[in-house]
Amino acid sequence: MNRELIVRSSSQSVDFALLKDGKLTELHKEENSNDFSVGDIFLAKIRKPVTGLNAAFVNVGYEKDAFLHYHDLGPQLSSMLKFIKQVSTGKLKDYSLGNFPFETDIDKNGVITDVIKANQSLLVQIVKEPISTKGPRISSELSIAGRYLVMVPFSDRVSVSQKIASKEEKDRLKRLVRSIKPKGFGVIIRTVAEGQKVAELDKDLENLLNKWTAMCKKLHRAQTPSKVFVELNRASSILRDVFNDSFTGIHVDDDTLYNEIKDYVSEIAPEKESIVKHYNTNVPIFEKFGIERQIKTSFGRTAAMSKGAYLIIEHTEALHVIDVNSGNRSNKAKNQEDTALEVNLLSASEIARQLRLRDMGGIIVVDFIDMVKPQHRKRLFEHLRDEMKDDRAKHKILPPSKFGLIQITRQRVRPEMNIKTTEEDPNNAGKEVEAPIVLIDKITADLEKLLKGPAKDNSISLNIHPFIAAYITKGFPSLRIKWFLEYKRWIKIQPRDAYTYLEYRFKNKDGKTIY
Repeated sequence: MNRELIVRSSSQSVDFALLKDGKLTELHKEENSNDFSVGDIFLAKIRKPVTGLNAAFVNVGYEKDAFLHYHDLGPQLSSMLKFIKQVSTGKLKDYSLGNFPFETDIDKNGVITDVIKANQSLLVQIVKEPISTKGPRISSELSIAGRYLVMVPFSDRVSVSQKIASKEEKDRLKRLVRSIKPKGFGVIIRTVAEGQKVAELDKDLENLLNKWTAMCKKLHRAQTPSKVFVELNRASSILRDVFNDSFTGIHVDDDTLYNEIKDYVSEIAPEKESIVKHYNTNVPIFEKFGIERQIKTSFGRTAAMSKGAYLIIEHTEALHVIDVNSGNRSNKAKNQEDTALEVNLLSASEIARQLRLRDMGGIIVVDFIDMVKPQHRKRLFEHLRDEMKDDRAKHKILPPSKFGLIQITRQRVRPEMNIKTTEEDPNNAGKEVEAPIVLIDKITADLEKLLKGPAKDNSISLNIHPFIAAYITKGFPSLRIKWFLEYKRWIKIQPRDAYTYLEYRFKNKDGKTIY
Protein backbone atom coordinates (compact mmCIF):
# COMPACT_ATOMS: atom_id res chain seq x y z
CA MET A 1 0.00 0.00 0.00
CA ASN A 2 1.41 3.36 -1.05
CA ARG A 3 0.55 6.62 0.65
CA GLU A 4 1.33 10.05 -0.71
CA LEU A 5 0.72 13.53 0.65
CA ILE A 6 0.21 16.22 -1.99
CA VAL A 7 0.49 19.83 -0.79
CA ARG A 8 -0.79 22.74 -2.89
CA SER A 9 -0.14 26.30 -1.77
CA SER A 10 -1.88 29.55 -2.75
CA SER A 11 -1.96 33.06 -1.32
CA GLN A 12 -5.22 32.38 0.56
CA SER A 13 -4.84 28.78 1.72
CA VAL A 14 -2.90 25.54 1.65
CA ASP A 15 -4.61 22.33 0.46
CA PHE A 16 -3.49 18.88 1.58
CA ALA A 17 -4.56 15.71 -0.24
CA LEU A 18 -3.80 12.27 1.18
CA LEU A 19 -3.68 9.52 -1.46
CA LYS A 20 -3.88 5.82 -0.71
CA ASP A 21 -2.76 3.78 -3.73
CA GLY A 22 -3.59 6.80 -5.88
CA LYS A 23 -7.10 7.22 -4.47
CA LEU A 24 -8.03 10.40 -2.61
CA THR A 25 -8.87 9.55 1.01
CA GLU A 26 -8.49 12.86 2.86
CA LEU A 27 -8.63 16.49 1.80
CA HIS A 28 -7.78 19.36 4.16
CA LYS A 29 -7.68 23.11 3.70
CA GLU A 30 -5.71 25.45 5.95
CA GLU A 31 -6.94 29.02 5.65
CA ASN A 32 -4.39 31.72 6.37
CA SER A 33 -7.05 33.57 8.36
CA ASN A 34 -7.95 30.66 10.65
CA ASP A 35 -6.95 31.81 14.14
CA PHE A 36 -8.95 29.15 15.98
CA SER A 37 -7.55 25.77 14.97
CA VAL A 38 -8.05 22.59 16.97
CA GLY A 39 -5.23 22.29 19.52
CA ASP A 40 -4.51 26.02 19.91
CA ILE A 41 -4.35 27.21 23.54
CA PHE A 42 -5.61 30.64 24.68
CA LEU A 43 -5.38 32.65 27.85
CA ALA A 44 -9.06 33.52 27.97
CA LYS A 45 -11.46 35.35 30.24
CA ILE A 46 -14.74 34.00 31.63
CA ARG A 47 -17.60 36.12 30.30
CA LYS A 48 -20.32 34.59 32.47
CA PRO A 49 -21.17 31.19 33.99
CA VAL A 50 -24.69 29.94 33.25
CA THR A 51 -26.11 27.69 35.96
CA GLY A 52 -28.94 26.33 33.80
CA LEU A 53 -26.45 24.96 31.23
CA ASN A 54 -23.81 24.16 33.88
CA ALA A 55 -21.41 25.86 31.48
CA ALA A 56 -19.76 29.20 30.84
CA PHE A 57 -19.32 31.47 27.86
CA VAL A 58 -15.68 32.44 27.45
CA ASN A 59 -14.05 35.27 25.52
CA VAL A 60 -11.24 33.85 23.35
CA GLY A 61 -11.24 36.72 20.87
CA TYR A 62 -13.74 35.20 18.42
CA GLU A 63 -16.87 37.13 17.36
CA LYS A 64 -18.97 34.56 19.25
CA ASP A 65 -18.05 33.50 22.77
CA ALA A 66 -16.64 30.00 23.15
CA PHE A 67 -18.64 27.39 25.06
CA LEU A 68 -17.08 25.65 28.08
CA HIS A 69 -19.09 22.91 29.81
CA TYR A 70 -18.43 21.88 33.40
CA HIS A 71 -17.35 18.40 32.27
CA ASP A 72 -14.65 20.03 30.09
CA LEU A 73 -13.07 21.90 32.99
CA GLY A 74 -10.83 19.00 34.00
CA PRO A 75 -10.49 17.66 37.56
CA GLN A 76 -7.41 19.80 38.32
CA LEU A 77 -9.06 23.14 37.51
CA SER A 78 -8.25 24.61 40.95
CA SER A 79 -4.56 23.76 40.52
CA MET A 80 -4.50 25.35 37.07
CA LEU A 81 -6.18 28.57 38.25
CA LYS A 82 -3.66 28.83 41.08
CA PHE A 83 -0.78 28.18 38.65
CA ILE A 84 -2.00 30.82 36.14
CA LYS A 85 -2.36 33.45 38.87
CA GLN A 86 1.14 32.87 40.23
CA VAL A 87 2.80 32.75 36.78
CA SER A 88 0.92 35.80 35.47
CA THR A 89 1.98 37.92 38.47
CA GLY A 90 5.60 36.72 38.25
CA LYS A 91 5.54 34.93 41.63
CA LEU A 92 6.22 31.52 40.03
CA LYS A 93 9.04 31.02 37.54
CA ASP A 94 9.42 27.25 37.82
CA TYR A 95 7.08 25.77 35.21
CA SER A 96 8.02 22.11 35.75
CA LEU A 97 5.11 21.39 38.20
CA GLY A 98 7.41 19.03 40.13
CA ASN A 99 7.37 21.21 43.26
CA PHE A 100 4.01 22.87 42.60
CA PRO A 101 1.48 22.13 45.41
CA PHE A 102 -1.65 20.71 43.77
CA GLU A 103 -5.15 21.54 44.96
CA THR A 104 -7.94 19.02 45.56
CA ASP A 105 -9.78 17.80 42.43
CA ILE A 106 -13.10 19.49 41.77
CA ASP A 107 -16.31 17.46 42.16
CA LYS A 108 -17.06 15.73 38.84
CA ASN A 109 -20.80 16.33 39.36
CA GLY A 110 -20.47 19.87 40.71
CA VAL A 111 -21.94 23.21 39.66
CA ILE A 112 -19.95 25.60 37.49
CA THR A 113 -20.66 28.70 39.61
CA ASP A 114 -18.92 27.00 42.55
CA VAL A 115 -15.56 26.74 40.74
CA ILE A 116 -15.25 29.70 38.33
CA LYS A 117 -16.43 33.29 38.31
CA ALA A 118 -16.97 36.03 35.75
CA ASN A 119 -13.84 37.92 34.60
CA GLN A 120 -11.57 35.10 35.80
CA SER A 121 -8.62 34.18 33.54
CA LEU A 122 -7.89 30.58 32.59
CA LEU A 123 -6.13 28.51 29.94
CA VAL A 124 -8.42 26.86 27.41
CA GLN A 125 -7.79 24.71 24.34
CA ILE A 126 -9.81 24.65 21.12
CA VAL A 127 -11.40 21.20 20.74
CA LYS A 128 -13.92 22.14 18.03
CA GLU A 129 -13.49 24.95 15.52
CA PRO A 130 -16.29 27.49 14.95
CA ILE A 131 -19.01 25.81 12.89
CA SER A 132 -21.95 27.61 11.28
CA THR A 133 -23.33 30.15 13.81
CA LYS A 134 -21.60 28.60 16.82
CA GLY A 135 -18.40 29.76 18.44
CA PRO A 136 -15.51 27.38 19.18
CA ARG A 137 -15.91 24.55 21.70
CA ILE A 138 -13.16 24.60 24.31
CA SER A 139 -11.72 22.62 27.19
CA SER A 140 -9.53 23.65 30.11
CA GLU A 141 -8.13 20.12 30.37
CA LEU A 142 -5.06 20.82 28.25
CA SER A 143 -3.06 18.38 26.13
CA ILE A 144 0.01 18.92 23.96
CA ALA A 145 0.46 16.31 21.23
CA GLY A 146 3.80 14.99 20.00
CA ARG A 147 4.81 12.27 17.58
CA TYR A 148 4.57 9.37 20.05
CA LEU A 149 3.12 10.93 23.20
CA VAL A 150 0.47 13.39 24.31
CA MET A 151 1.37 15.33 27.45
CA VAL A 152 -1.39 16.34 29.89
CA PRO A 153 -0.37 19.00 32.46
CA PHE A 154 -1.78 18.85 36.03
CA SER A 155 -2.25 15.08 35.83
CA ASP A 156 -0.27 12.00 36.82
CA ARG A 157 -2.01 9.34 34.76
CA VAL A 158 -0.33 7.19 32.08
CA SER A 159 -2.62 5.60 29.48
CA VAL A 160 -2.09 3.75 26.21
CA SER A 161 -3.94 3.89 22.90
CA GLN A 162 -6.60 1.18 22.62
CA LYS A 163 -5.42 0.48 19.07
CA ILE A 164 -2.30 -1.21 20.47
CA ALA A 165 -3.59 -4.76 20.84
CA SER A 166 -0.70 -6.50 22.63
CA LYS A 167 -0.98 -6.42 26.44
CA GLU A 168 2.77 -7.02 26.72
CA GLU A 169 3.52 -4.01 24.52
CA LYS A 170 1.10 -1.83 26.50
CA ASP A 171 2.79 -2.84 29.77
CA ARG A 172 6.24 -2.21 28.28
CA LEU A 173 5.32 1.26 27.06
CA LYS A 174 3.68 2.19 30.36
CA ARG A 175 6.76 1.05 32.26
CA LEU A 176 9.10 3.05 30.02
CA VAL A 177 7.00 6.22 30.16
CA ARG A 178 6.63 6.08 33.94
CA SER A 179 10.41 5.90 34.22
CA ILE A 180 10.91 9.15 32.24
CA LYS A 181 7.71 11.09 33.00
CA PRO A 182 8.18 14.27 35.06
CA LYS A 183 6.01 14.76 38.13
CA GLY A 184 2.84 16.76 37.56
CA PHE A 185 2.34 15.67 33.96
CA GLY A 186 0.17 12.84 32.64
CA VAL A 187 0.99 11.06 29.38
CA ILE A 188 -1.12 9.38 26.72
CA ILE A 189 0.89 6.93 24.61
CA ARG A 190 -0.12 7.11 20.94
CA THR A 191 -0.52 4.17 18.55
CA VAL A 192 2.63 5.04 16.58
CA ALA A 193 4.70 4.54 19.75
CA GLU A 194 4.31 0.79 19.37
CA GLY A 195 7.76 -0.82 19.18
CA GLN A 196 9.65 2.41 19.89
CA LYS A 197 12.67 2.54 22.21
CA VAL A 198 12.89 4.66 25.36
CA ALA A 199 15.31 7.11 23.72
CA GLU A 200 12.70 8.09 21.08
CA LEU A 201 9.98 8.47 23.70
CA ASP A 202 12.26 10.54 25.94
CA LYS A 203 13.19 12.83 23.04
CA ASP A 204 9.50 13.36 22.20
CA LEU A 205 8.64 14.07 25.84
CA GLU A 206 11.49 16.57 26.18
CA ASN A 207 10.21 18.38 23.09
CA LEU A 208 6.73 18.60 24.63
CA LEU A 209 8.14 19.95 27.91
CA ASN A 210 9.98 22.65 25.95
CA LYS A 211 6.70 23.65 24.30
CA TRP A 212 5.01 23.82 27.71
CA THR A 213 7.82 26.02 29.09
CA ALA A 214 7.66 28.34 26.07
CA MET A 215 3.90 28.68 26.53
CA CYS A 216 4.19 29.44 30.25
CA LYS A 217 6.73 32.19 29.58
CA LYS A 218 4.08 33.98 27.50
CA LEU A 219 1.63 34.04 30.41
CA HIS A 220 3.55 36.69 32.33
CA ARG A 221 1.88 40.04 31.57
CA ALA A 222 -0.17 38.43 28.75
CA GLN A 223 -3.40 40.20 27.84
CA THR A 224 -6.72 38.35 27.76
CA PRO A 225 -7.75 36.99 25.40
CA SER A 226 -4.53 35.97 23.63
CA LYS A 227 -3.17 32.88 21.92
CA VAL A 228 -0.29 31.41 23.92
CA PHE A 229 0.24 28.10 22.10
CA VAL A 230 -0.11 27.38 18.39
CA GLU A 231 -0.75 23.86 17.17
CA LEU A 232 1.49 22.65 14.37
CA ASN A 233 0.58 23.85 10.89
CA ARG A 234 -1.77 21.47 9.13
CA ALA A 235 0.97 19.82 7.06
CA SER A 236 3.06 18.93 10.10
CA SER A 237 0.03 17.87 12.17
CA ILE A 238 -1.14 15.53 9.37
CA LEU A 239 2.34 14.04 9.13
CA ARG A 240 2.53 13.71 12.90
CA ASP A 241 -0.77 11.81 13.00
CA VAL A 242 -0.62 9.62 9.88
CA PHE A 243 3.03 9.33 8.82
CA ASN A 244 4.37 5.76 8.77
CA ASP A 245 6.66 3.47 6.78
CA SER A 246 4.07 3.05 4.01
CA PHE A 247 4.52 6.68 2.88
CA THR A 248 6.24 6.71 -0.50
CA GLY A 249 6.06 10.38 -1.43
CA ILE A 250 5.37 13.88 -0.14
CA HIS A 251 5.06 16.39 -2.99
CA VAL A 252 4.99 20.13 -2.28
CA ASP A 253 4.67 22.99 -4.78
CA ASP A 254 5.89 25.77 -2.47
CA ASP A 255 9.54 26.44 -1.51
CA THR A 256 8.89 27.53 2.07
CA LEU A 257 6.49 24.67 2.83
CA TYR A 258 8.86 22.21 1.18
CA ASN A 259 11.68 23.23 3.52
CA GLU A 260 9.40 23.16 6.59
CA ILE A 261 8.08 19.69 5.78
CA LYS A 262 11.52 18.35 4.90
CA ASP A 263 12.91 19.60 8.22
CA TYR A 264 9.99 18.04 10.10
CA VAL A 265 10.34 14.67 8.34
CA SER A 266 14.11 14.65 8.92
CA GLU A 267 13.35 15.14 12.62
CA ILE A 268 10.72 12.41 13.02
CA ALA A 269 11.99 9.92 10.40
CA PRO A 270 15.45 10.79 9.00
CA GLU A 271 15.50 7.71 6.77
CA LYS A 272 12.42 9.01 4.93
CA GLU A 273 13.70 12.52 4.21
CA SER A 274 14.34 11.66 0.55
CA ILE A 275 10.61 11.09 -0.16
CA VAL A 276 9.91 14.81 0.32
CA LYS A 277 10.05 16.34 -3.16
CA HIS A 278 9.64 19.86 -4.46
CA TYR A 279 7.13 19.87 -7.33
CA ASN A 280 8.01 22.49 -9.91
CA THR A 281 6.40 21.99 -13.35
CA ASN A 282 3.85 23.85 -15.47
CA VAL A 283 1.05 21.34 -14.83
CA PRO A 284 -0.80 22.21 -11.57
CA ILE A 285 0.11 19.72 -8.85
CA PHE A 286 -3.49 18.58 -8.11
CA GLU A 287 -4.08 18.00 -11.82
CA LYS A 288 -0.83 16.04 -12.21
CA PHE A 289 -1.83 13.57 -9.48
CA GLY A 290 -5.45 13.27 -10.65
CA ILE A 291 -6.81 14.98 -7.55
CA GLU A 292 -8.92 17.63 -9.31
CA ARG A 293 -10.78 14.91 -11.18
CA GLN A 294 -11.40 12.92 -8.00
CA ILE A 295 -12.66 16.05 -6.21
CA LYS A 296 -15.15 16.74 -9.01
CA THR A 297 -16.47 13.17 -8.91
CA SER A 298 -16.47 12.72 -5.11
CA PHE A 299 -18.10 15.79 -3.59
CA GLY A 300 -21.46 15.94 -5.33
CA ARG A 301 -24.81 14.72 -4.02
CA THR A 302 -24.17 11.46 -5.88
CA ALA A 303 -20.96 9.45 -5.46
CA ALA A 304 -20.42 6.89 -8.21
CA MET A 305 -18.74 3.53 -7.62
CA SER A 306 -17.63 0.76 -9.94
CA LYS A 307 -20.07 -1.34 -12.00
CA GLY A 308 -22.85 1.25 -11.88
CA ALA A 309 -23.48 1.29 -8.12
CA TYR A 310 -23.71 4.70 -6.46
CA LEU A 311 -24.38 6.54 -3.20
CA ILE A 312 -26.78 9.43 -2.62
CA ILE A 313 -25.62 11.67 0.23
CA GLU A 314 -28.08 14.09 1.82
CA HIS A 315 -27.43 16.56 4.65
CA THR A 316 -29.72 18.02 7.28
CA GLU A 317 -28.95 20.20 10.30
CA ALA A 318 -28.95 17.24 12.67
CA LEU A 319 -27.65 14.32 10.59
CA HIS A 320 -26.40 12.95 7.29
CA VAL A 321 -28.27 10.27 5.33
CA ILE A 322 -26.54 7.98 2.83
CA ASP A 323 -28.58 5.80 0.49
CA VAL A 324 -26.94 2.83 -1.24
CA ASN A 325 -28.11 2.04 -4.79
CA SER A 326 -27.07 -0.86 -7.01
CA GLY A 327 -28.03 1.07 -10.19
CA ASN A 328 -28.70 -0.98 -13.32
CA ARG A 329 -25.31 -2.62 -13.11
CA SER A 330 -24.69 -5.90 -14.88
CA ASN A 331 -23.59 -8.62 -12.50
CA LYS A 332 -22.78 -12.28 -12.53
CA ALA A 333 -24.23 -12.97 -9.09
CA LYS A 334 -26.52 -15.98 -8.84
CA ASN A 335 -29.26 -14.27 -6.84
CA GLN A 336 -30.46 -11.00 -5.36
CA GLU A 337 -28.92 -11.70 -1.95
CA ASP A 338 -25.42 -12.12 -3.42
CA THR A 339 -25.87 -8.93 -5.45
CA ALA A 340 -26.96 -7.02 -2.34
CA LEU A 341 -23.96 -8.28 -0.37
CA GLU A 342 -21.52 -7.38 -3.15
CA VAL A 343 -22.92 -3.85 -3.54
CA ASN A 344 -23.10 -3.30 0.23
CA LEU A 345 -19.46 -4.32 0.78
CA LEU A 346 -18.36 -2.05 -2.06
CA SER A 347 -20.46 0.78 -0.62
CA ALA A 348 -19.07 0.31 2.90
CA SER A 349 -15.54 0.93 1.60
CA GLU A 350 -16.66 4.04 -0.29
CA ILE A 351 -18.65 5.34 2.70
CA ALA A 352 -15.60 5.04 4.97
CA ARG A 353 -13.65 7.03 2.38
CA GLN A 354 -16.38 9.65 1.96
CA LEU A 355 -16.65 10.27 5.71
CA ARG A 356 -12.93 11.01 5.91
CA LEU A 357 -12.82 12.91 2.63
CA ARG A 358 -15.71 15.26 3.47
CA ASP A 359 -14.91 15.19 7.21
CA MET A 360 -18.57 14.50 7.92
CA GLY A 361 -19.43 14.56 11.63
CA GLY A 362 -22.38 14.04 13.94
CA ILE A 363 -24.93 11.32 13.20
CA ILE A 364 -24.72 9.41 9.91
CA VAL A 365 -27.49 6.99 8.91
CA VAL A 366 -26.72 4.58 6.06
CA ASP A 367 -29.53 2.77 4.23
CA PHE A 368 -27.88 -0.34 2.83
CA ILE A 369 -29.64 -2.72 0.46
CA ASP A 370 -31.74 -5.20 2.48
CA MET A 371 -30.15 -8.59 3.14
CA VAL A 372 -32.00 -11.59 4.54
CA LYS A 373 -29.13 -13.69 5.87
CA PRO A 374 -27.82 -12.71 9.35
CA GLN A 375 -24.29 -13.81 8.42
CA HIS A 376 -24.30 -11.33 5.54
CA ARG A 377 -25.39 -8.48 7.82
CA LYS A 378 -22.65 -9.43 10.27
CA ARG A 379 -20.06 -9.55 7.49
CA LEU A 380 -21.12 -6.07 6.29
CA PHE A 381 -20.85 -4.64 9.81
CA GLU A 382 -17.36 -6.12 10.34
CA HIS A 383 -16.22 -4.93 6.91
CA LEU A 384 -17.38 -1.35 7.57
CA ARG A 385 -15.67 -1.40 10.96
CA ASP A 386 -12.41 -2.60 9.38
CA GLU A 387 -12.61 0.05 6.64
CA MET A 388 -12.98 2.80 9.26
CA LYS A 389 -10.02 1.67 11.38
CA ASP A 390 -7.77 4.27 9.72
CA ASP A 391 -10.21 7.08 10.55
CA ARG A 392 -8.51 9.40 13.04
CA ALA A 393 -11.82 10.95 14.18
CA LYS A 394 -13.51 9.24 17.12
CA HIS A 395 -16.45 7.21 15.86
CA LYS A 396 -18.90 4.49 16.84
CA ILE A 397 -20.75 2.10 14.53
CA LEU A 398 -23.96 0.29 15.52
CA PRO A 399 -24.86 -3.11 13.99
CA PRO A 400 -27.49 -3.14 11.19
CA SER A 401 -31.08 -2.70 12.32
CA LYS A 402 -33.98 -4.85 11.13
CA PHE A 403 -34.55 -2.30 8.38
CA GLY A 404 -30.98 -2.59 7.08
CA LEU A 405 -29.90 0.76 8.55
CA ILE A 406 -26.48 1.29 10.10
CA GLN A 407 -26.00 4.26 12.40
CA ILE A 408 -22.61 5.92 12.82
CA THR A 409 -21.56 8.73 15.12
CA ARG A 410 -18.38 10.55 14.13
CA GLN A 411 -16.58 13.33 15.96
CA ARG A 412 -16.88 16.73 14.34
CA VAL A 413 -14.13 19.20 15.30
CA ARG A 414 -14.11 21.50 12.26
CA PRO A 415 -16.57 22.50 9.52
CA GLU A 416 -17.37 19.82 6.97
CA MET A 417 -15.37 19.97 3.75
CA ASN A 418 -17.84 21.29 1.20
CA ILE A 419 -16.72 21.75 -2.41
CA LYS A 420 -18.96 22.96 -5.21
CA THR A 421 -18.95 20.44 -8.05
CA THR A 422 -21.65 21.96 -10.28
CA GLU A 423 -21.03 24.52 -13.01
CA GLU A 424 -23.13 27.04 -14.90
CA ASP A 425 -25.22 25.43 -17.64
CA PRO A 426 -24.03 26.93 -20.96
CA ASN A 427 -27.42 26.06 -22.52
CA ASN A 428 -29.55 27.61 -19.80
CA ALA A 429 -28.38 30.79 -18.06
CA GLY A 430 -29.02 30.87 -14.34
CA LYS A 431 -29.11 27.10 -13.94
CA GLU A 432 -26.33 24.73 -12.97
CA VAL A 433 -25.30 21.28 -14.13
CA GLU A 434 -22.81 18.77 -12.83
CA ALA A 435 -19.20 19.15 -13.91
CA PRO A 436 -18.40 17.91 -17.45
CA ILE A 437 -15.71 15.61 -16.06
CA VAL A 438 -18.50 13.71 -14.28
CA LEU A 439 -20.23 13.29 -17.65
CA ILE A 440 -17.17 11.51 -19.07
CA ASP A 441 -17.22 9.05 -16.17
CA LYS A 442 -20.95 8.44 -16.76
CA ILE A 443 -20.42 7.81 -20.48
CA THR A 444 -17.59 5.38 -19.73
CA ALA A 445 -19.72 3.52 -17.16
CA ASP A 446 -22.68 3.30 -19.58
CA LEU A 447 -20.39 2.08 -22.36
CA GLU A 448 -19.05 -0.66 -20.11
CA LYS A 449 -22.61 -1.82 -19.38
CA LEU A 450 -23.43 -1.98 -23.09
CA LEU A 451 -20.26 -3.85 -24.04
CA LYS A 452 -20.21 -6.24 -21.11
CA GLY A 453 -23.92 -6.68 -20.57
CA PRO A 454 -25.95 -9.77 -21.51
CA ALA A 455 -27.22 -8.20 -24.78
CA LYS A 456 -23.99 -7.02 -26.37
CA ASP A 457 -24.29 -4.73 -29.40
CA ASN A 458 -21.76 -5.27 -32.16
CA SER A 459 -21.94 -1.76 -33.58
CA ILE A 460 -22.27 1.26 -31.30
CA SER A 461 -22.13 4.96 -32.08
CA LEU A 462 -22.03 7.71 -29.48
CA ASN A 463 -24.09 10.78 -30.43
CA ILE A 464 -22.95 13.80 -28.43
CA HIS A 465 -22.40 17.58 -28.40
CA PRO A 466 -19.49 18.64 -30.68
CA PHE A 467 -17.43 20.03 -27.76
CA ILE A 468 -17.56 16.73 -25.88
CA ALA A 469 -16.98 14.80 -29.12
CA ALA A 470 -13.77 16.76 -29.66
CA TYR A 471 -12.62 16.02 -26.11
CA ILE A 472 -13.17 12.27 -26.65
CA THR A 473 -11.42 12.05 -30.04
CA LYS A 474 -8.54 14.54 -29.86
CA GLY A 475 -5.05 13.94 -28.49
CA PHE A 476 -2.95 10.82 -28.17
CA PRO A 477 -3.91 8.58 -26.66
CA SER A 478 -7.45 9.92 -26.92
CA LEU A 479 -10.24 8.66 -24.72
CA ARG A 480 -11.66 6.72 -27.70
CA ILE A 481 -8.33 4.95 -28.19
CA LYS A 482 -8.29 4.07 -24.48
CA TRP A 483 -11.77 2.58 -24.90
CA PHE A 484 -10.53 0.55 -27.87
CA LEU A 485 -7.58 -0.82 -25.90
CA GLU A 486 -9.85 -1.62 -22.94
CA TYR A 487 -12.87 -3.16 -24.72
CA LYS A 488 -11.35 -4.18 -28.12
CA ARG A 489 -14.19 -2.29 -29.88
CA TRP A 490 -14.07 0.87 -31.97
CA ILE A 491 -16.77 3.35 -30.94
CA LYS A 492 -18.02 5.71 -33.63
CA ILE A 493 -18.35 9.30 -32.33
CA GLN A 494 -21.11 11.32 -34.00
CA PRO A 495 -21.19 15.08 -33.14
CA ARG A 496 -24.74 16.48 -32.93
CA ASP A 497 -25.24 20.24 -33.13
CA ALA A 498 -28.79 19.97 -31.82
CA TYR A 499 -27.74 18.29 -28.57
CA THR A 500 -27.35 20.29 -25.36
CA TYR A 501 -23.91 20.44 -23.79
CA LEU A 502 -24.29 17.36 -21.54
CA GLU A 503 -26.72 15.34 -23.66
CA TYR A 504 -25.67 12.03 -25.23
CA ARG A 505 -27.19 8.90 -26.79
CA PHE A 506 -25.81 5.47 -27.65
CA LYS A 507 -27.25 4.11 -30.91
CA ASN A 508 -26.96 0.82 -32.78
CA LYS A 509 -26.20 0.31 -36.50
CA ASP A 510 -29.90 0.88 -37.34
CA GLY A 511 -29.85 4.29 -35.69
CA LYS A 512 -32.05 3.20 -32.78
CA THR A 513 -31.25 4.55 -29.32
CA ILE A 514 -30.04 1.72 -27.09
CA TYR A 515 -29.08 3.85 -24.09
